[in-house]
Amino acid sequence: MTFDVCFAAALKENILKPKFGLAIHQNDHQARRRFVEWAQNEIAVVPDFHKRILFSDESHFCLNGYVNKQNCRIWSEANPQVYVETPLHPEKLTVWCALWAGGILLQKR
Repeated sequence: MTFDVCFAAALKENILKPKFGLAIHQNDHQARRRFVEWAQNEIAVVPDFHKRILFSDESHFCLNGYVNKQNCRIWSEANPQVYVETPLHPEKLTVWCALWAGGILLQKR
């Protein structure tokens, strides 16, 4: 049990995290199957296929003090239905990173 969970239990409060998710569409399953079949074929044909894979992601960091929803926890006995107001166009820093067999690529904008 983590410290947060023990602490919440002692206070008789729940740790609430906002939930966000992607919509699943009707054609998603077929598209995923096609991708898996393509990848399996490439792995069978190209011995070093794994060296050609590049994993990338980017994240935006708001410079106005806004807290990222992934790091946000609310301590409460009941769901407080919290809304956080933010400016329409806050200053932000975007960081992009990629990982592949040749190393790590990093770019800040």
